[in-house]
Amino acid sequence: MSKNNLWIKQPLAVYTANDENADNGIVVDQITGKIVELVAKGEMPVSDIQQVFDASQHVLIPGLINTHHHLYQTLTRALPQAINKALFPWLKSLYPIWAKLMPDMITASTKLGLAELILSGCTTVADHHYLFPKAIEDAIDLQVQAAKSMGCRVMLTRGSMSLGEKDGGLPPQQTVQKDSQILTDSARLINLYHDKEEGSMVNIALAPCSPFSVTQDLMIETAKLARSHNVMLHTHLAETEDENAFCLQMFGMRPLDYLESVGWLASDVWLAHGIYFNDEEIKRLGQAEVGICHCPSSNMILASGICRTKELEAAGVKIGLGVDGSASNDGSNMIQEVRQALMINRLRYPANQVTHLDALYWATKGSAKVIGRDDIGELAVGKQADLALFKTDELRFSGSHDPLAALILCGAHSADAVMCKGNWLVKEGELINQDIVAIKQQHHNLARQLVS
Repeated sequence: MSKNNLWIKQPLAVYTANDENADNGIVVDQITGKIVELVAKGEMPVSDIQQVFDASQHVLIPGLINTHHHLYQTLTRALPQAINKALFPWLKSLYPIWAKLMPDMITASTKLGLAELILSGCTTVADHHYLFPKAIEDAIDLQVQAAKSMGCRVMLTRGSMSLGEKDGGLPPQQTVQKDSQILTDSARLINLYHDKEEGSMVNIALAPCSPFSVTQDLMIETAKLARSHNVMLHTHLAETEDENAFCLQMFGMRPLDYLESVGWLASDVWLAHGIYFNDEEIKRLGQAEVGICHCPSSNMILASGICRTKELEAAGVKIGLGVDGSASNDGSNMIQEVRQALMINRLRYPANQVTHLDALYWATKGSAKVIGRDDIGELAVGKQADLALFKTDELRFSGSHDPLAALILCGAHSADAVMCKGNWLVKEGELINQDIVAIKQQHHNLARQLVS
């Protein structure tokens, strides 16, 4: 019997992401890192309890799951030459700067972005790193080490770009690699870091960047490689009308038809954005059980459009949330992204068709399904003890009457406590065992260095 059961007791409100009752809290075995009991309203734990966390001033939710990010982009937020531009010109203004990334910049941006996300209640982060100029060919290795030091879960996607400007692609030549080099390194990373076990802290997926930056051959061969190792596939798709035009000109077909032609219309694939799908394409995506990461803030900043979340979900598509790159969002705050998801969807659907509970589901159990995990994303017995606790004592919450709804409607910004795999990462609003001042200072200096 475990000697380290922690009762997170009597929360102000609780969201389990399922229909189970944990109104009087949950019990966590901090040795196994799992939830061992849900305590219903009016009940007491049946487990032996060694420790108690008084949650009577807290709203308890599962740890949030960010299914699409570019952590390196924290170094180029609010960059003058990239402001007020749509996706393609925005990318063209930033590619030459990103081509100068150095190893210490990868480490610093990963740590800072993860710190920001953890403080917002996020416990699992899928990052899409697709730039491998000569100086940072080991970028994913650097990210693994940085993530281990921060204590959260990561799904690191080995991105790639192989279609440079001279071959009709968007990225400059110094940022692209040969297909053979990409595939060899992808296999190396899977063998070295991908943990298939339940409760794993590091997963690897393969992620050619987009139809306008990789070859058809690379898409086909990457899918074969991923499936031979049973890892997931990820890419950007249907983000803008420009992409539709590019695919029609380059491949003679729309983005989804292109995706199907290279063997990617499948349940082991998740896509970032997924805005420009027609009704027939939505039906096909649902039949294939593809996942889509909805990125509301990024889509607003780049004026890309609004993902058709409810139609996609009704068709059978798995929907999750992501903050996207911190140069197209300019922030890495997952609880704020939940609010943005609610707000932007209210522009498309009636108020009673998309609620704060929908947005919370997408950010928790929905996101877990998107990245192929069934051990996280909800508060249930046997699931990983990943959770976030928010206080509602700030000015923005004063006068609110439903604590769970207030978390989203009143705009919660930071968690008071965050746990991942039974380990506290945040207590009293502060990162544990991290020097946030040092992380911030180093990151700030390197951002200046990169842009200068």
